[in-house]
Amino acid sequence: MGRGWLPAWWALLLVLASMAGEAVGRFVVEKNSLRVTSPAGLRGVYECAIGNFGMPQYGGTMHGVVIYPKSNKKACKGFDDFDLSFKPKPGGLPVFLLVDRGDCYFTTKGWNAQCAGAAAVLVADDKVEPLITMDSPESSGTDYIENITVPSALVTKKFGDDLKKALENGDMVNVLLDWRESLPHPDERVEYEFWTNSNDECGAKCDMQMNFVRNFRGTAQVLEKRGYTQFTPHYITWYCPEAFVLSKQCKSQCINHGRYCAPDPEQDFNIGYDGKDVVVQNLIQICLFRVANETRKPWLWWDYAHDFAIRCPMKEKKYTRDCANGVIKSLGLDIEKINKCVGDPEADEENPVLKAEQDAQIGRGSRGDVTILPTLVVNNKQYRGKLEKSAVLRAVCSGFEETTEPDVCLSEAIQTNECLENNGGCWLDKANNFTACKDTFRGRVCECPLAHGVKFVGDGYTHCEASGVGRCQINNGGCWKETRNGKTVSACSNEVSEGCKCPPGFKGDGINSCEDIDECKEKLSCQCKDCTCDNTWGSYECSCGGNNMLYMREHDTCISKFSTSSVGWGFLWVIFFGLTLAGVGAYAVYKYRLRSYMDSEIRAIMAQYMPLENQETPNQHRPVEHADI
Repeated sequence: MGRGWLPAWWALLLVLASMAGEAVGRFVVEKNSLRVTSPAGLRGVYECAIGNFGMPQYGGTMHGVVIYPKSNKKACKGFDDFDLSFKPKPGGLPVFLLVDRGDCYFTTKGWNAQCAGAAAVLVADDKVEPLITMDSPESSGTDYIENITVPSALVTKKFGDDLKKALENGDMVNVLLDWRESLPHPDERVEYEFWTNSNDECGAKCDMQMNFVRNFRGTAQVLEKRGYTQFTPHYITWYCPEAFVLSKQCKSQCINHGRYCAPDPEQDFNIGYDGKDVVVQNLIQICLFRVANETRKPWLWWDYAHDFAIRCPMKEKKYTRDCANGVIKSLGLDIEKINKCVGDPEADEENPVLKAEQDAQIGRGSRGDVTILPTLVVNNKQYRGKLEKSAVLRAVCSGFEETTEPDVCLSEAIQTNECLENNGGCWLDKANNFTACKDTFRGRVCECPLAHGVKFVGDGYTHCEASGVGRCQINNGGCWKETRNGKTVSACSNEVSEGCKCPPGFKGDGINSCEDIDECKEKLSCQCKDCTCDNTWGSYECSCGGNNMLYMREHDTCISKFSTSSVGWGFLWVIFFGLTLAGVGAYAVYKYRLRSYMDSEIRAIMAQYMPLENQETPNQHRPVEHADI
């Protein structure tokens, strides 16, 4: 039952492909951990395989006590028939019901355990083998699967036997189911894929897919538009082995000469739509997503998948390309670009889009091959569990790095606010209603807050204090503060980012107290001759003997009021006369130099027009030059 969802002929194609020499790939079993806290002999951490039904608590944990039923040990019948109930008594731990594998579907065991009051189901394998994935069946009469909400896990035969033995010995077996590390949570953005199918005639699973698209569409679009997630839809196809390309089955189920195939929707090659019709519609949806992504509106895929399922159902014979084009037009997308991307389904050549889908189908790294439809992949790990809005949202939210998750992940519908009880054990300032407790999807963290633009620093558990500019506005920065006679004095200063220091005139630790310094008693000031000291709160007053004396605090001395005045005026007169004399002297020098300059200029001009007495004419002493004859 690990992968019993494929139709018989489709499973045969996989076998034939394997016989043709192609590797089928590998299936990775997704796991969570189970920690036994008692008894001491079993204490430790064990792996278990997450069931692909119910609602695993991704990002969270569950405490419980293990019970192995006295009858109906395989849980293939309702426990009411055996008058057994596993509902915990008030104040008791939830019950994790241990049942044996075999005789009925895994989902039947989960449903019967849930109806009996169990909080989780542990299925003990009946053979020694590696863990497998418990999947849900395709057969009819399994509508109850949609109503299974308890998580389930498969444990190995050895571990199951050890649990039974401990219970037989009368030990109380306490365990912790832990899904906190089942999905990676590296950063502030979650990347997830939805492997789906446009086929709406595949029974309960197709109905589940359509219900999920309808219910999750709004949440998915909000997360995508705000940049919290990066979503990509995918579609599974297989190829037809070359020896069967010309067979009726491959021709009706495949396009591009047997390269890309899908199962017949009705499992009957003679009626209704063929597998190749499904492949074409899948291809249209992939290309639509690509075109929408190019226009930076990838969320339009959700609208198309939702509207196509309503407007173009197989039952009404509207599962056609024309109907698909009508939906595309209503969304305002470029049909020509989409048709170009789709290409020619009849061509005997590879389609690059579908080839990329087949390549993506193969697992890489920690992710296995995608072989179950539908499949959700979150941060490159396959989701296991019920394809339902709250369950999937919980898985997506567990993929965010703690404290970076969006508000939708902190709603009461999918997580519990641990800060509501005892403030989460974190620091709390009741007077100002400041807390270091920050609710997260995975629990809570104790981090000193940022309040009113002021950053608090500390360990977040027992101590946080305001720091930086503005810290004195918040509880006075945790420093001492007192008001007397209308005067307020504080040991907090915004000029420094931390610490408390008593202001001048006070002494103390600055946190609990600052005491006034008696400058008079301690003879720190007002020590000048004939001075009288009077201490005040935070300061002092000093007066000089006589009315003609003035106290100078900076120099702790007294000076005469009058002498200070006369000396001051005399000094000013000296400066005045000095400046006056300097001005007169400068003027005299200026007049002298100006006169000398004018005289020299006049003499130079007159010399050009009449020789002076002490100058010779230019040719007076020039010798006579005789020309040669």
